Amino acid sequence: MTRIPGRIGVLAAALALPAVLIAPSASAAPVRFSLPAPTGPYAVGSTDLHLVDRSRQDPWVPGSSRELMVTVRYPALPSGKPKAPYMAPGVAKVVAEGDAVKLGIGADQLDYRFPTNARIGAPAIGGKRPVLLYSPGGTLSRSHGTNQLEQLASEGYVVVAIDHTHEAEAVEFPGGRVEKKALPPSSIEVSKRVIETRVQDTKFVLDALRLTRVGMFGHSAGGFTAGETMVTDRRIVAGADLDGSMAHSQSQRIFGRVADEGLDRPFLLMSAGNHSAASDASWQEFQRNQRGWTGETRLPDGEHFSFTDYQTLLPQLGNAPAAFIGTVDPARSIAAQRARLSEFFGRNLRQRSSDVTSVSLSRAS
Repeated sequence: MTRIPGRIGVLAAALALPAVLIAPSASAAPVRFSLPAPTGPYAVGSTDLHLVDRSRQDPWVPGSSRELMVTVRYPALPSGKPKAPYMAPGVAKVVAEGDAVKLGIGADQLDYRFPTNARIGAPAIGGKRPVLLYSPGGTLSRSHGTNQLEQLASEGYVVVAIDHTHEAEAVEFPGGRVEKKALPPSSIEVSKRVIETRVQDTKFVLDALRLTRVGMFGHSAGGFTAGETMVTDRRIVAGADLDGSMAHSQSQRIFGRVADEGLDRPFLLMSAGNHSAASDASWQEFQRNQRGWTGETRLPDGEHFSFTDYQTLLPQLGNAPAAFIGTVDPARSIAAQRARLSEFFGRNLRQRSSDVTSVSLSRAS
């Protein structure tokens, strides 16, 4: 099994599990998944928001307004509230079925309803906090970045994770309605519309939550989304790309403004395995045109999905596929990612308290 070649194409660069096989366990009992506990000084609260953009039609399902689900995680008081499940029931079922086929195990062995470290509706700590937005990789759920999001919330951030409806494999709305992926066959035009839709989704969330000065990061296509949104929306003052290209097609830059124009605000590039500016022409172009601070960090023994919760979850199945998450020790990988994101956003968002405008926790939750 080889790594996804060069992360070419927004969708091809971030599709879910590649076809690899894990030796099935002797028992069909579900694996008891867990995520590492966050290490910040605060407990973590969580709430889901259903946002409807009545000014915009859904680009993938004509005749309906654009609807989004977001999860807001925030610093909270210790609470006996129930722990938030990793995924909503309908999403957990769809994701488990797809992952099981590619992993060569039964779907009943993948229980994505396991409890996370966040408490549903836990009382928020009063005051204002810096805000971060998160956009997942192509076809992935906002849940796939939970480890990183809980960590940042435990450090004092309000973190808003966005699902991109009908691009994600599944999104569950209030009442149990599940909207599945509804993308047309892959093409340059479809990929372009994906990113345009993601940028519009991000701007709508900024509008709906009345956010004025935030950071943003994302995995793969989500990282490209952060950069593209920053080109035209100055409310995002710092961004990070976790192993995504900075244009559609890293070599030809078929579309995408951020690589060609750069930004005047700080932007962090994180990569794994053989992906870096040395191998990605879109990163090279971005660095040539970047006017704000930029930095690059790499997990040499990681892989593309090391920047998702699969880095932690797959080893719990037993024989984790190295082509998918690399050979890096999961605990070391998680610690390195947490430290780098914390340092970057701490320097460019939290420590500029006189300049940062953050959403009040009472409004976000």
